Order: sequence, then C-alpha cells, then structure tokens
Amino acid sequence: MGDFEIREEDLAGRIGKLETRHGTLETPTFFPVIHPVRLDIGIDILKKIGFNNFITNAFLIYKNRKNFKKIHEEFKFDGTIMTDSGAYQILQYGNVDIDNLTIVEFEKQIKPDIAVILDLPTGNTEDRAEAEKSVEETIKRVGEVYNEVDDDIIWTYPIQGGRYLDLIRKSTIDFNKFKDKFKFAALGSPTVLLQEYDYRSVVSMLVEVRTNLSRGVPLHLFGGGVPHMIPIMVALGVDSFDSASYILYARDNRYITRDRVLKLEEMDYFPCSCDVCAKYTPKELLEMDYDERIKLLAIHNLYAIKLEVNSTKQAIKEGRLFEYLQEKSRSHPAVYSAFKEALKYNELLEKFDNGIKPTGKGIFLFDYDSVFRPEIRRFGKILNRYEPKSKNAVLICYEGLSRPFLEDELVRKYVSISLRENKDVFIVVPFFGLIPIYWSDSYPLAQFELSEPVDDLVRKHMIDVIKDFITKKNYSKVEVVNCKDLHIESIGTLSSS
Repeated sequence: MGDFEIREEDLAGRIGKLETRHGTLETPTFFPVIHPVRLDIGIDILKKIGFNNFITNAFLIYKNRKNFKKIHEEFKFDGTIMTDSGAYQILQYGNVDIDNLTIVEFEKQIKPDIAVILDLPTGNTEDRAEAEKSVEETIKRVGEVYNEVDDDIIWTYPIQGGRYLDLIRKSTIDFNKFKDKFKFAALGSPTVLLQEYDYRSVVSMLVEVRTNLSRGVPLHLFGGGVPHMIPIMVALGVDSFDSASYILYARDNRYITRDRVLKLEEMDYFPCSCDVCAKYTPKELLEMDYDERIKLLAIHNLYAIKLEVNSTKQAIKEGRLFEYLQEKSRSHPAVYSAFKEALKYNELLEKFDNGIKPTGKGIFLFDYDSVFRPEIRRFGKILNRYEPKSKNAVLICYEGLSRPFLEDELVRKYVSISLRENKDVFIVVPFFGLIPIYWSDSYPLAQFELSEPVDDLVRKHMIDVIKDFITKKNYSKVEVVNCKDLHIESIGTLSSS
C-alpha cells in the first residue's frame, strides 16, 4: 500500500501511479473537497465528471455524524478517499476540541485510503516564533502517533513553515525520521497566499520542499485549486492538490476558467462546452433558483479544474510542459511573476528533467524565457566541454539552412573546406549559441522551431555565449558565414564573409 511509480517526467513534474486500497490513483490529480454533512455535489456527479477520488474532513465526521461506519460504505464510493484531520478548522478558528491521537484512532476506524494527522498549520503568520512552534508541534505529533499508524492507510506527513523557507526545509528533512510509515507528504498553509495572489511565495515554498524531499515520495499541496496555477505547481513537483474552490466560487457566482475566474454577472458567453455550459447561457443561470445555480456552477468549475489537470498531463506526456507554462503564464500578471520566480530555479528543473522526450518532437523557442528551459541549459554545459580540433573556426548562421544541417549544401561546402584547412565548423543558432557541426543531428539541436525576428535579449544572450566560447577555447581566427539578419557584427574580432 502506498507504492508510487513514476511513469512520465518533464521538468520536476511527473505522471505517476499511487497504489491505494481502492485502486490505482494516477497523478497529478485533484481532490475535490466534499463536506461530510452538507453534500453540495453528489458523489455520482463527481464520478461522471471524471473524479475517482475526493477529500473530506474526518474531524467534521467525528463531531457531526454519529455511528459512522467505514467511510467508503457511508459515501457509497469505490474510489480513493482522503481525509483531513481538522487542521483547516485550526487555521480558521485557532483550535479544535479534539486531540491528535483521538482523530488518528478515528481515521483508523473509518479507514480512508489516505489520511492526515492533526497537524498545527503555520498559516500566514509573520511571527517567526509562532511559525517555529507550528513546525515543532507538528513534528512532535507525527512522532506521538508513529507507533499507532498502520499499513492499511497511506499516512500523510504534513510539512509546515509558511513563508519561512528554512523552517520548511527543517520540516521536510525531518520527514526522513518517519518515512517508513508515512508514504505521503503534504505542504500545508498556502491557502491564504493563493487567495492573495502571492504566487511567488508559493513557488519558493514548493521548491524548498521538492529540493529536500525524496523524489520517490508523492507530494500533496493543501488548498491548490486554481487552474491557472496547476501547471506551475505540477512543474515544481506537486503530485496532488485539493480545494473547495469549485463550490466556494459558485456560491459567489464566480465561474472558473482555465486562465482566470469570472463573475457570472459580467458574462455574456460561456467559453466552455461542458454539460452545463452547452445547455445554459450566463443569463439563464442568473435567473435560476440560487441553490440550483450554485450546483450547476460548481459542476462547471469542477469540469474546468479537471480539464486543466488533463491538459497538464498531456503536456508532460508530450515533453512540452515548459512551453505550456510559457503559454499559461500570460493569463495573469501574478501567474507570470510565479513563472519568472520558477525560472530562478532552472538548475532544479534541469536536475529533475529526464532529458529524453519519448516523442522526439521538436521544441518551441519563443522569447528570452526559453533560454532557461532544461534542454538549452543542459546543452550550454555540454558545449563548455567541447574540445577544439583547431585554432580556426567557421561560424555559419542558421538562416535559410536546411535541416539536418549536415545535409545543407552550404554547410557541406564548409565542412569540406574545414577538412582541408583544419577548421572547426559551428552553426550559429539563437538560444543555443553555437552548435558544433558534428553534434547537430543530436536532439534537439536540429529539432526546434523559433520565433522570428529574434528579440534583442535573445540575440544578446547568443552573442555573449559565442564571445565566451571563443575566448575560453582560444580561437585565433574566426570566419562568419551567411549572417544577414542576426546582426552579430558586434562579436568584435570575428571577420565576416
């Protein structure tokens, strides 16, 4: 129970298989929050939309539903059920009238597939002492139930620390003391930050966790329910997330799209063709009974979240997650800020990226942000290890060349000359800089599409790469060929032809 197998990888994101008592759960996945007393959306509707999993609150069940049997029997559900323990109520109200051991024993009794101990959430506190207390107390509570938890349930280790990255690091590292019994990890307390659009802080928190958490441990994010952030969260190593956003937004007449959240009153058209949007107009929903409108909006919101999860998985499968992040980052300035923050950790993304895309499809290069994708960063490191065969070099700009480059007539001409005159031949390509001609068939050095004209930041980056390479490799004579539009004359000592 709790075995996790990674099937596909891209950046730090992955498609995985988590074994639970009620079947195999494919990740990344979203757990809709289901209120155990007030069922706003029926379980049958969840399954129809495509959710074979949900999360509910063991504390609320304990307080409000007497004689509660096994949780799958009570909900008449044969999929994966996760239970939270009351920590969200602590976050809201400051305390709950139950202790950790009691709620863990109750969870063992009702037998969800995945369960969380009663941790002490850090929340959005700016008081470091309070944040330290939440970390120490949570670790203490994990320890006190260590001998009580069993293998019938996948137990979740809650990571706390809030904005304090060093505390998140400590909380994550301490997971190693308990990993033989806790097979699932979860980052707590980002809800307020997400609500305030402080996505950059969430990115930093996730990076800290994923850096210090074993790659084989699935990571859950509490409160991650906005579609426009799902690809970034997954790209940083999140395997599952939960939220009640779909119903909370519906109660406020808010309509979730893959890019943003809209007010129903301000809509004339639905940009969706789910069961709800294909049948009704915004005006018709507004004229409905309140409860019926909430239900229908919630159903649509779940469809929107499901669509984004599937789109992110497809991007991983195709090896296009970076490109998908670039596309999604333009949906909102706060999302773009989160994307730029993630790019600061390009070394981490490169480390986790497997480097081999099973589809072999060419990569798309757009603007300066593309310089930070793992394939480009990895090639730059390999280029630094290139051993010159000569002191003379020929640089042929890629403009108008056919691919593979070695089959181009102009390139073959200079390769022939280089063999006679002992010259190293390179192809000049924006983003990559220089590609040694005999490497140029390797993926993705000839398998790319780039936007033209090349913007100034990319061109400057290319020139800097070329200058640095020529200097480090001690070339004494460099000839530039076929360069009409790249304007690399500023390279200085290079002669043009």
